[in-house]
Amino acid sequence: MPAQLLSGKTFAEAIKQEVKDEIAGLGYQPGLTVIRVGEDAASAVYVGSKVRTAQEVGIRSEQIHLDTSIAEGELLAHIELLNARDDVDGILVQLPLPKHINEQTVLERVDPDKDVDGFHPINAGRLMQAHAALAPCTPAGVIEILKRSGIGIAGANAVVVGRSNIVGKPMAMLLLNENATVTVCHSKTRDLAAVCSRGDILIAAIGRAGFIRSEHIKEGATVIDVGINSVSDRDVLPTFFDGEELERRYATLDKRGATLVGDVSYKDAMARAAYFTPVPGGVGLLTVAMLMKNTVAAATMRGK
Repeated sequence: MPAQLLSGKTFAEAIKQEVKDEIAGLGYQPGLTVIRVGEDAASAVYVGSKVRTAQEVGIRSEQIHLDTSIAEGELLAHIELLNARDDVDGILVQLPLPKHINEQTVLERVDPDKDVDGFHPINAGRLMQAHAALAPCTPAGVIEILKRSGIGIAGANAVVVGRSNIVGKPMAMLLLNENATVTVCHSKTRDLAAVCSRGDILIAAIGRAGFIRSEHIKEGATVIDVGINSVSDRDVLPTFFDGEELERRYATLDKRGATLVGDVSYKDAMARAAYFTPVPGGVGLLTVAMLMKNTVAAATMRGK
């Protein structure tokens, strides 16, 4: 039997409705401010999506768009003003930032209690110690997918491929906090396929199109694909897709000039896994929903 696809849209809509219901009972409107620096086209799309979703669920949102040439000190001053504003519960600095600005310095300036991206070292420390924390949205979304799908985490062998501060490391901590036995793989891991193929839950977050193949996937595993890669070479697509899905990808490429591909070969996951999150349509859709959830959590954790 082919793998059952886990629809990110279904889970994201459920989470957004829960957030909307929670806000209705708060008696006040949480506030989210997004800072975007420069003219990066992808950032503009992502910020627009976040602002629109905030409005949908009842969060007061604002966008601060700053010029590419802004000095780091000026950006930090903007953040300090937002830290001091009581009507701002969540602050998000959209990445990437211009090269002359140190991203880590900027992220660490955000009040950790308003850090709805979950990137501040204090929130990372809270997460590591299993304390209440604002967790990074993408890995937190993965946990929601697993729980809402009824997939057991406690006692499962979970393998995370990738060790970034944004996904890989917090993903491992969240799984560990749910009592999984966790292995983190990376570019120096020996015999990666052998390690991955022991995973009851396999999470790919490495940024390499279709890198995870049949030999990496345990029969009957749950495969969560966090990767988002753009492929424009028509000849590459049969490597990752077959049948009707391949025809759909050809059509998308012909129409748009590219198609999005995950870190996992779609056709290999469909043949070996029990559950699989597609790209697009999987984990990515939960990221914005979890941002909304974090914004409400930040407001309530601040005792408003």
